[in-house]
Amino acid sequence: MKTYSTKLNDVKRVSHTLDAADQILGRLATRAATLLMGKDKTVFSRSMDTGDFVTIINAEKVKVTGNKISQKMYYRHSGYPGGFKPTNYEKMMEEHPERIIEAAVKGMLPTNRLRARMMKRLRIFPGEAPVQAKAPVAAAEEEKKG
Repeated sequence: MKTYSTKLNDVKRVSHTLDAADQILGRLATRAATLLMGKDKTVFSRSMDTGDFVTIINAEKVKVTGNKISQKMYYRHSGYPGGFKPTNYEKMMEEHPERIIEAAVKGMLPTNRLRARMMKRLRIFPGEAPVQAKAPVAAAEEEKKG
C-alpha cells in the first residue's frame, strides 16, 4: 500500500459563512479554525495549506460564558518600554468585536509558517457582510454533515 501525498492541485477551496449570533466564542472559533486548516477534508495534510475560506458575520453578537465579560483580558505591546496595554473583553467588544474572534481563531491554529496564510482567508464582520461570500454554505448545513 502506497502512502498518499497531497498535491496543490488536489486542494479545492470552498467559501463558508458562519453566523456568530448567539454562539459561544470558543465553539465558533473551533469550527472556523477547523475549516481554515482543512481538517474536515480527506486531502488534509499538516505540512500543506488545505483549508477553505471562512467569513464570519455578526461578530458583535457572539456570547461568552461565566464571568469572562468582566474578567477576560486581551494584551498587546507596542514594542517600546512601558508599551504593555491590557484591554478587557467588555471594552474590546464595544470598540473592535471582530478582534475578539480573530484572537480566538488565531490561538487555535498551529503556530507554524502556514498560520499567517490561513488567517488571510478569514474575514470577520461586526454586523452583516457588505458583500456575500462566493457560494456560501450555511453553518446549519455543515453541522448536519459533521
